[in-house]
Amino acid sequence: MLCSLLAGLPFVSAVAADDPVFLSQPEMLQDHGAGEGPVWHPRLGLLTSGEGNINRRDLAGQSSVFRADAGSNGLLFDRQGRLVICDNQRRQVQRIEADGTLRVLADSYQGSRFNQPNDLTIDSKKRIYFTDPQYGDRSGMEMLDDEGQKVEGVYRIDPDGRVTRIIAHEVDRPNGLIVTPDDQFLYVADNNNELGGARKLWRFDLNADGTLDLKTQTLIYDWGTTRGPDGMKLDQQGRLYVAAGLNKPRPPAQTADRPTAGIYVFSPAGEKIDFLSIPRDETTNCAFGGKDGKTLFVTAGGTLWSVRTAVPGYQLFGGR
Repeated sequence: MLCSLLAGLPFVSAVAADDPVFLSQPEMLQDHGAGEGPVWHPRLGLLTSGEGNINRRDLAGQSSVFRADAGSNGLLFDRQGRLVICDNQRRQVQRIEADGTLRVLADSYQGSRFNQPNDLTIDSKKRIYFTDPQYGDRSGMEMLDDEGQKVEGVYRIDPDGRVTRIIAHEVDRPNGLIVTPDDQFLYVADNNNELGGARKLWRFDLNADGTLDLKTQTLIYDWGTTRGPDGMKLDQQGRLYVAAGLNKPRPPAQTADRPTAGIYVFSPAGEKIDFLSIPRDETTNCAFGGKDGKTLFVTAGGTLWSVRTAVPGYQLFGGR
């Protein structure tokens, strides 16, 4: 199984079961301003979503507001170095163009406004995939299927601007997601932390046209009744780093008999191979960065942490 999966991932070198993942203990860098959406830029440094803004931590470690009142969650630099934003307050996916102007890429599907665009990923053909869950008050939801059922889905934005729903009810409440560099798989975090909700990580085969083979839906990991999976990233050996878990129970919906908050690492074959504990609830997302790409930045409860890794992260944009 492992060999067959590795064969489909040209960026992967052989991964031994005992290869190290983390080379240090996590260190807190900031105690506020880093709620979600970490993304690295080789000139700007690290951007995070927090306190309603997009915040910047520059290469010298100095913090500032990069974009005020952004309403953002997920952030990603595309291959051209443009910042793509999930604005869950305005219910849009946006992009900051090279000249600094803000372009709305998508704000509705079939005439209905999105719920709360949450996280995003981009494939090799420049197609953007994003999740659209609804957390909190559900009274303003417009997304319905043909039977009138509310939809928390996954969507694709093609380079020509066309929007397509690729997941409707196959997952409970989609959150983080990532496509592998060869466009073979799409991983989706199913993170419904209400009583009885799913807290699972799924993998789908991605077709050449950007649709999913829904019959290939594969369960990678189930967090049970603790907090489910959130944001995720890949390293250059194809290992998947997923932010999830909870340190203090929140009964009755979220329970944990031991601390589970941190970064879960899975092999390309889908096996859990490591866990890094983060002593702060909630661990929401992560991003690789630093000069050598071997620093993993972790957002947790508004705080920002870093840890050194043995392998660099996979980055879409590496320019300056």
